[in-house]
Order: sequence, then C-alpha cells, then structure tokens
Amino acid sequence: MFVSFFPRPRPFFISVLVWIGVAVGLWYLGARGWGAFIGLPPAPAGAAPIVGVSIFWSKPFLWFYIYFWAAVGLFAGFWRLIAPHPWARWSIWGSALIIFATYLQVEVSVAINTWYGPFYDLVQAALGRTRPVTPTEFYIQLLTFSNIALVAITAGVLIDFFTSHYVFRWRTAMNTYYTDHWTILRNVEGASQRIQEDTMRFSSTTEDLGGSLVNSVMTLIAFLPVLVTLSLHVTTLPLIGRVPQPLVLAALFWALFGTTFLALIGVRLPGLEFRNQRVEAAYRKELVYGEDDAARAQPPTLGELFANVRRNYFRYYLNYLYFNIGRYLYLQVDNIVPYIILVPTLAAGAITLGLLQQILNAFEQVRSSFQYLVNSWPTIVDLLSVYKRLRGFEAMIAGEPLPSLESVPDAVT
Repeated sequence: MFVSFFPRPRPFFISVLVWIGVAVGLWYLGARGWGAFIGLPPAPAGAAPIVGVSIFWSKPFLWFYIYFWAAVGLFAGFWRLIAPHPWARWSIWGSALIIFATYLQVEVSVAINTWYGPFYDLVQAALGRTRPVTPTEFYIQLLTFSNIALVAITAGVLIDFFTSHYVFRWRTAMNTYYTDHWTILRNVEGASQRIQEDTMRFSSTTEDLGGSLVNSVMTLIAFLPVLVTLSLHVTTLPLIGRVPQPLVLAALFWALFGTTFLALIGVRLPGLEFRNQRVEAAYRKELVYGEDDAARAQPPTLGELFANVRRNYFRYYLNYLYFNIGRYLYLQVDNIVPYIILVPTLAAGAITLGLLQQILNAFEQVRSSFQYLVNSWPTIVDLLSVYKRLRGFEAMIAGEPLPSLESVPDAVT
C-alpha cells in the first residue's frame, strides 16, 4: 500500500513528522522574522489584522510561502539522495502541494472570521441605530467577502483537480506493485477484487482522511490563537465559573468526550465491514465461475453464500444502529454547546454581535478540528476494512502468516 508509492515508508513517515516538528519549531523560535532580511518582515506586534483578500499577498504571507517550499525542497532533496523512488515527485512534492493548498484554504477561513467582526458590528450599528450607516458601507463589506470567497473557490477547484490525479497515481503505483506479484497473490480469496476495487478505495479514502487530518491540524494551528484572543471577552463558564481560556478548555473537553464515546460504541465496526467484504467477494466469485461452468453457481450453493451475506449485513446493521443513535445524539447536542457556554457572557451583554459571530465561528473551527475522529469515524471504518484486506496481500508477498481475521469463518457470529 505504501511501499509502492513512498520511499522506505516507515523511516519516511517518521522523518516527515520529525521534519515538520523542526520546521514548525524553527518558525516559532525565530524563522518567522527572517523574512525581514529580504524585505518581508512579520506584522508589527499589536497591529490591526488585515481585513480582505490582500492578506494573502501581504509580506508575512509571502515569507511563509518561501519558507514552506524551501523546507519541502530540502526534505525532497534528502530523500532523493538516500532512497530514489519512481513515484517521489508525486508522493513528496504532490503531498506537499496538497498540504499547502489545505493551509491556504484554512487561512481563507481565518480571513472570513476576521471579516465577521466589522461586518456584524456594522449590522448591529444599523439595526440599533447607534450611528449612521450607509448602503455603500454594506456593499464594500460584501465585496470584501466576495474577493475572499473567490480565492477559496479558485484554490478549491484547482486542488480538487490535482488531488484526483494524485489519487490515481497512488492507485497506479499499488496496481503495478500487486500485479508484479500476481503469481503469488492469485490464490488469495477475492484477489481480483482486492487489486481492482480495494486499491482504488484505499487510495481515495486515505486521501480523504489524510486531507481531513491535515485540515484539522492546520485549522487548530490557525484558529487556536484566535480563540485564545477571543477568550479575553469570555471569562465564565456555566456551572463552573471563572476559568482561564474557557473557550479553548470547553472545546477540548467536549471533543475528547465525543471522540472517546463514539470510539467505544463503534469499536466492532471495522471487523464487521471486513467480513462483509469477504462474503460479498465469495458470492461474486461463485457467480463469475457460473458464467463459464454450468456445474458452478447452483441454487443451493448460491443460497448458502447469500445467506452468509444476509447474516453478516444484518449483524452490521444492528451494530450501526446503536452507533448512529450515539453519534446523532452527540452531534445534535453539539449544535447548541457554544450557546450554552456563552450564556453567562450573553446575559451580561459583555460582547457585541460582531464578537459573537467571531467566537461562534472560531469555536466551531477548533471544536470540529478536535472532533476529527467523530466526524470521520464511518470513513475510518471503511478504510480499516480495506486495509485489512490489502494487508493479507502483503503478508502473502512477504511470506508471512495471513492476519488472524482472514481465517475467521464467514458464518461465525
């Protein structure tokens, strides 16, 4: 799955984490200010945030772009020297481009959150008649939003196009790797399906989950400072009272609770999905044999195989029933959690409408990032089942025993 696309996967991914840690640490330890040597200094302390699309070509942003791609170039050059790989341009440079585009999309969200303040304060001033407000002011604010949105649309469309090619290249690499070992793999149950379908599902699902994970991490990096700043206006939590950084603590606690809760009630789902894939493959295989051999795919045999399909799916539906009950209850309560947290602040009239919108949006971004596992659990279940099937392939190639789940009879409950 990975060796076909990435150079020496285990040390490669370890080096990715180490290099990210070094690059991020160096940035916050002083590299952020190195741009001043080439005329791209950081924003002055206490300066008002830039509202509008010009933030994306401001001097601090331009320096970050240079720093990011310089770090990628050093990393790619290192791996090119020690472990050349035919797919390195896609696996290293392509992954870096997806990460960079994700960062840009997160910064679009930050720019919109910054725009919320003046816009909703303008709305409050107009509705409360606290000062004269002209239609031109509203048009200017809406034009500012439109310019930011245009950046988001352009970046989103281009990166979706690139990601589609990235995913297909990964699938191509896996397909080539497995077909090169076809003489070993052809006797594995559902071998054709694993190469044709599972490689496609694995590459696309991994890209979705990986992209979501990168987005969540970058959203945390971008919005936690925003939420920390906004916490200055919210000092009290219901039932608890005054605590430091109440918005950050509340988002963290609520997300950890949901992640732990859903992981516990959904722990059986990956194994059940894997067995569903097995019984579906066995049923499909018998039907394919029956197309060329009249003695195969007889009604009793098909009836028994489909009974296995039915039994496993009904077991799967039952487990998903209580998982969805817990998941939907959590997500519905999740809709009103920010308002519950802000009740003392709202009752005291301590914030304006603009600040309220900024807090709600920033809290939502941070909370959603912490809830990565909650939001992605059904996709994770699907990916784990595909991973287990492809691991069986790789065990055969390496001459290792098949994973224990491969030997579990389909009809076992």
